Amino acid sequence: MKYKANIQIMPQAALLDPQGKAVTQGLQQMGYTSIEQVRVGKNITMEVESDTEAGATAIVDESCKKLLANLIMETYSFSLTLI
Repeated sequence: MKYKANIQIMPQAALLDPQGKAVTQGLQQMGYTSIEQVRVGKNITMEVESDTEAGATAIVDESCKKLLANLIMETYSFSLTLI
């Protein structure tokens, strides 16, 4: 079976997000004064071939831990859908 993984990677809440701060300031300078605290992260999609959802979950989780996310500075979450 083939699964589609939608992975969200974000900076940890305790860490500064310079890119998010720059976006926040830019939007506020454009007149969007009600916007506060923008955080910028990554969205990754991938297709995974696995016999079971549990197997696909394990593959995506391991991929995030080993390559996609820097666990010292980032957190991740993901969802799977059967395609």
